[in-house]
Amino acid sequence: MAGSSAADYFGTYVPLLAIIVLGVLLVAAMFGGNAMLRPAHATPEKLLTYECGVDPVGEGWAQTHVRYYVFAYLYVIFAVDAVFLFPWATVFAGLGWVSVAEMGVFIGFIAVGLVYAWRKGVLIWT
Repeated sequence: MAGSSAADYFGTYVPLLAIIVLGVLLVAAMFGGNAMLRPAHATPEKLLTYECGVDPVGEGWAQTHVRYYVFAYLYVIFAVDAVFLFPWATVFAGLGWVSVAEMGVFIGFIAVGLVYAWRKGVLIWT
């Protein structure tokens, strides 16, 4: 390494710099092409709020009960738990008793959370 210089060192970054510049130019070209090809005039139909193909009726403001957010939060929690359970279940035969005990603790935490939500009345839809 005694013969290497700073130019050789920084020369190794030239491909990285070229990729970054190419990426920035590609994104700029995409935005420019989009600006040139899209229609620029705003019509009343274009500015109308879109609601699944149905013309909107009434105001755009609606209050949502916090219970729906709690349902969504619980769904995300249990979906993530399922993501952890499926890989574990596929290799269950090769795991030892320590892994089985750890998964039991994991499922126990899930069960305690579910019982807590049930006792608080969160799982009642109406």
